Amino acid sequence: MKRKRVVQILILAGILILLMLTGLMFGSVRLSIKEIFGALTGEAKTAAVIIKTLRLPRVLGAALSGAALAAAGLLLQTVTDNDLASPNLIGVNSGAGLFVMLILCFMPGVTAVLPAAAFLGALISSALVIGISDASAMHRSRSALVLSGAAVSALWNAGIAFLSQCFPDVLTSYVWFSTGGFNGVYLSDLPVPAILILVGLVLTFLLTPRLGMLVLGDDAASSLGVHVRRLRMVSVILASLLAAASVTFAGLLGFVGLMTPHIARKMTGHNMKALFFTSILLGASLVILSDLLGRTLFAPAEISAGVILALIGAPFFVFLLMAGRKKHAGM
Repeated sequence: MKRKRVVQILILAGILILLMLTGLMFGSVRLSIKEIFGALTGEAKTAAVIIKTLRLPRVLGAALSGAALAAAGLLLQTVTDNDLASPNLIGVNSGAGLFVMLILCFMPGVTAVLPAAAFLGALISSALVIGISDASAMHRSRSALVLSGAAVSALWNAGIAFLSQCFPDVLTSYVWFSTGGFNGVYLSDLPVPAILILVGLVLTFLLTPRLGMLVLGDDAASSLGVHVRRLRMVSVILASLLAAASVTFAGLLGFVGLMTPHIARKMTGHNMKALFFTSILLGASLVILSDLLGRTLFAPAEISAGVILALIGAPFFVFLLMAGRKKHAGM
C-alpha cells in the first residue's frame, strides 16, 4: 500500500481508539481517563462496576459489530458488482434474526447454538435472494438484488414479529432487537461472536488479492487464475458468517455495510487491502459513535444505535439510488 493510504488507516485507527475511550467516559455518570484505567486495573471499584458491567461491553460490542457488518458489506458489494448490496438490504440480517428467534422460542435451553443458527439463517437468506435476483427477468439490473432482498427481508421480519407476539417473554424488547442496539449486552455475550468475527475478518483479508482481481471483471479475473464462481460462494458464506455473528448480540443493525464501503472507496480508491482496513475501521467507529449519541443526546432516555444508524443511512441510500439513476441516464 502507498504511504498515503497507510497514514489514512493509522489516522482512522487513532479516531477509533478515541471514540472507544469517549464511549467509556460518557454516560449517566461521567468518568475521567484516570478513573477508566483505575477501573480496568481494579483500583477504582465503583468505576469498575460501571465500566465492566455497562460501558465496556457496549463499546466492544459496537466495535465488533461495526467491523463485521462493514466487511460483510464490502464482500457483498464486490462479488455482486452492486454498490447497493449490504447485509440488511439483501435479507442477511433478518434471516439470521429469524433463526435466532426460532432457537430462543423453541429451544431456549441451548443458546450455545445461537451463532450457528444465525449463520444458517443468514446463509439461506443470501442464497435465496441471489437466486431470485438471478432468476428474475431484470436480473441484470442493479435494482433486482435490492428488490429481491426487500421481499425476502419482509418475509423474515414478518416471521420475527409473529414469533415475538406468540412468545412475548423471549426477548426483553422486540423493538431493541429489530432496530439493533447494545442495551443489555454483557461481556459474557461476546466471546463466541468475537471469535467468529475475528476469524471472518482474517479470512476476508486473505481474500483481498483475489477480490481485487474480481473488480477487473469476471473474464479478466478468470484469465488471472481466479475461480470466480468459487470466490463468490466463499465470499457470500463469509459475509453471512460476519453478519450472523453480529446479529446474535447486536440485533438487526442496518446500513453499516451499505455506507462504510462507499465512504472507504472515496478515501482509498479500489485497492482492496486499503479498502478492507478502511471499511472495518469506519464501520467500528460509526457504530460506536451511533451508540454514544443514542445514550447521551437525550439522557436519561436512550435511543438505540440502530435508530441513529437508520437516520443516517436512509438518506444515504436514497442518495445512492439517485446517483445511480443519473449515472445510467447519462450512459
